[in-house]
This record gives sequence, structure tokens and C-alpha cells, in this order.
Amino acid sequence: MNAALGRKTRRGISRLEAVELAEACYRARPGASISIARLCRVVGLSERGLRNAFYDVRGMSPKQCMLRDRLQGVRRALRTRNAKKTTVTSVATDYGFYELGRFAGAYKELFGEAPSETLRGAAKPMWVIGAPERHA
Repeated sequence: MNAALGRKTRRGISRLEAVELAEACYRARPGASISIARLCRVVGLSERGLRNAFYDVRGMSPKQCMLRDRLQGVRRALRTRNAKKTTVTSVATDYGFYELGRFAGAYKELFGEAPSETLRGAAKPMWVIGAPERHA
């Protein structure tokens, strides 16, 4: 086990346990805005302590981790929804994204495609996705 992961925080829990507790808190309500201060209260750490735990365990800040998780939730939803009955905007707002330009930019940076492309891809039958094209 990585020594940093097993290191105890002042509260007496490991950094991994602190991160997992914070993640459980914000994953319980994916569309809700949860502040870092609230996560600190839940976990019982200072902002610096929580940030250090996240960097040791996840390699990124708690804010970056929350953003990534929300974007992954949007991606899962876009892949499983009916493209004719769903809009990117409705899914994005379900996950707490209201600045749609920033959302689309962050989504494309993480996944390499626009959210609308993911939604359109969900409309294709699975046997078509990744299948080689046939030329007649």
C-alpha cells in the first residue's frame, strides 16, 4: 500500500477513507452544488487537509474530482438515453451544469467529443458502433 494512502489524518482516518467519505457525500446528490467547506465538515478535515488527501489518493483536487465525476455521470446518461427524446441541455442541468458553453468545453476536453456526439452515438445500434464500414 502507498504510504501516503495509509497515513492517518488528524481525525484518525486514513487519507483514502477521507477521500472515499467525501466522494460518497457528493455522489449521493450528483446535481447538487456541494461546497468544499461542506465536504471538510463531513470529513472532519481542514481545506488543506482535504486537498492534500485528494492529491495523494486521486492525484487531483477535490473540485477537479467532483467535476470529473459529474462529467462522467453526464456521459453515462447520454449514452443510455433515447436521443430522440433527450437533449444535452436537460441531461447537463440534471447534473448541475448551467453554463453550457463551459460544460461543453470541459466535456470535450475530457472525452474528445462534444456531448451531442455522445448522444447521437447512443442512437446507433451497438452492432454498428465500431464495426468496419462495408463498401459495395
